[in-house]
Amino acid sequence: MSVYKVDLCGVNTSALPLLKEAEKKILFEKIKEGDESAKEAYIKGNLRLVLSVIKRFSSAGENADDLFQIGCIGLIKSVNNFDPNLGVKFSTYAVPMIIGEIRRYLRDNGSIRVSRSLKDRAYKIMVAKEAYMKEHQKEPTFEELAKLLDCSSEEILYCLDAMQNPVSLFDPVFSDGEDTLYVMDQVKDKRNTEDNWLDNLSLKEAMNNLNSRQQNIIRKRFLQGKTQMEVAEEIHISQAQVSRLEKSALKEMRAYL
Repeated sequence: MSVYKVDLCGVNTSALPLLKEAEKKILFEKIKEGDESAKEAYIKGNLRLVLSVIKRFSSAGENADDLFQIGCIGLIKSVNNFDPNLGVKFSTYAVPMIIGEIRRYLRDNGSIRVSRSLKDRAYKIMVAKEAYMKEHQKEPTFEELAKLLDCSSEEILYCLDAMQNPVSLFDPVFSDGEDTLYVMDQVKDKRNTEDNWLDNLSLKEAMNNLNSRQQNIIRKRFLQGKTQMEVAEEIHISQAQVSRLEKSALKEMRAYL
């Protein structure tokens, strides 16, 4: 899905207006008085929020125009329900609403089907969660939601977890412009133990050709089954550096073999 196209649903995203805080305040006062033109101007002035949100769902494989339309629904709901007296920025309030609307769309139209009864329970939980956040200005815990809905926290977790979109091992989680880290780089592989690694071919000899730092990283990653993040914390470098050193070491080992 490309979310960098200029035209989305007939809207030229490169020419979207950007409202100043003073303009937002004036428009919202008019909105409270029932001025529909002010509401339209306020929505147009915040469409960049929708664009920023749908970029987060670029790996979902959905049409950008569809996500933009759904995101706009979340934006409109935010404008209708926002209370400027809460002391928070509109963007702080609107972004979770837009994300929630898109997630609901992906959940209801996803390839993995969830039973209607489970969807209904999850929807009630999310409605209760949004109401709680609006009243208390903080996200509720599972225990607080369970008490509010008279059910167990395990049921809350089960229902919400069933609504999550599946994640691919090849989904990117970080990029510094050179090397990209993927979900699979953060997953432990317990099958890669010493017996399975060093007893095959001439890997011991290949490892001996590495420098001490590379050897340390390879041992921790593939003999001890640690994630790149865990290795980075242990040897006090960034995860991106661990990734680069790991790839370099594996390339040298392959060349040796």
